[in-house]
Amino acid sequence: MAHILVVDDDVLIRVMVTKMLENDGHRVTTALDGAEGLRLFREDPPDLVLADIIMPTLEGLQLIKTMKQIRDDIPIVAVSGGSRHISMVDNLNLAEIAGAEATLPKPFTKKELNAALIRAVS
Repeated sequence: MAHILVVDDDVLIRVMVTKMLENDGHRVTTALDGAEGLRLFREDPPDLVLADIIMPTLEGLQLIKTMKQIRDDIPIVAVSGGSRHISMVDNLNLAEIAGAEATLPKPFTKKELNAALIRAVS
């Protein structure tokens, strides 16, 4: 199966997504913010990235752009629940412009997660 890097500042999301992916046989690496995600991306490039948009240290849109500059062959799924200042839809649209191959609104089900992963690699 695939090596997937999950970058999200919400510990509950990281735990939930890790369990979903590991139950399907994937190897999962997690990062609690964009800076750590970028470091892990460089050290051990994954097969796919699942990245939140709203994060401290290095926010998701910049993370996606930077990852794409380093390796544009690694698909990225952008995840967002929105914020007080920008809607979830706007965040996800901006993520596609930044280079994400697929988007996933929070909250999501395992079925929706799997569909986003398939879209990203198609």
